[in-house]
Amino acid sequence: MTSTSSRDIYFSFFMFTADLRPDDDAYSRILVEHCRALKEMGYTGFDVHIASQPVGGDHAQDVASYVELKRRFDEAGVGDVPFTTNVGTTQRFDITSPYQEQRAQALDYLKSRVDITAVLGGDAALMSGPFLYPYGAFPVTDDGEPIWSDALQDWMAQRYPMARSSFAELVEYAAAKNVTLAIEPVKSWETPGPNMVSEVLDFLDGFESGSAGVALDTAQVLMESEGPESFRRNVARASSQDRLHSVHVSAPDRGAVADSWIPWDLMLRELEPVFRGPYLVEVFNAVPPFVDSMRMSRRRFWRPGEDEPTDASSAYDVAASALSTLREHLAAVSPQP
Repeated sequence: MTSTSSRDIYFSFFMFTADLRPDDDAYSRILVEHCRALKEMGYTGFDVHIASQPVGGDHAQDVASYVELKRRFDEAGVGDVPFTTNVGTTQRFDITSPYQEQRAQALDYLKSRVDITAVLGGDAALMSGPFLYPYGAFPVTDDGEPIWSDALQDWMAQRYPMARSSFAELVEYAAAKNVTLAIEPVKSWETPGPNMVSEVLDFLDGFESGSAGVALDTAQVLMESEGPESFRRNVARASSQDRLHSVHVSAPDRGAVADSWIPWDLMLRELEPVFRGPYLVEVFNAVPPFVDSMRMSRRRFWRPGEDEPTDASSAYDVAASALSTLREHLAAVSPQP
């Protein structure tokens, strides 16, 4: 019989939704059923995306709606499971903006996301995602021409310093709430930056608090990034600085993890000696807004309780096979007793 690992493994709700709709009581009951099913499989926590809101929205009311959602989870018996959050910024909430007013709006927005993370995650909560630079906001010249290559790198180099003072305030605010921050680098065809783990770590140089670090997504920093030597250097650098806060296990096509092109041995032999947090299985399903933004052509993994069954795999089957696959690969690199 194949041995399996006992490491904590979380599951991302990107399989089901990008919006928890905390004011929708009926949808909360569906989320509860997903939580129950995944707990029964053996997942020990969940990662949930906190949807953005328009400029001018009521941040306090937004936080209050998640307080109510957490109450529903508690009453349903799933509130004891750890929740982490996935957060991104938008062009309207841009902490790297050259305009002070826009940076202030972005800071208020991100503080509200820290508050929501604290509500859902409790003590030692984690907020990860592309929340340094607005996801997918590729710059253009005054004539509307896209900016690429050296010009893009020079343009981004001007944006990061703009964010430092506001980000320092965010780190301090998060630390007071016992929330750890993990910036996620994302591949270059999805967003202009940061694309590399090293870029995140370069930005974080000078921030003394270890509560701000990096999230490594296997789909972003392995198959879609630099080579194995770079990966080894980045893992060593992040761990030596106590900034390796989150690891997302995701296939290159963002689909099923089992039988995917993840280089398991290379990845886990670097991570297992130094990474202490739970691994997060992240599968993007063909649900809004991913259908358009990620140009998903594959059929949806049908979601029990939400979709009619189809010939495609169910979301639960994909989740179960991902869990067993990850456990087996973790056991293979773990020291034998």
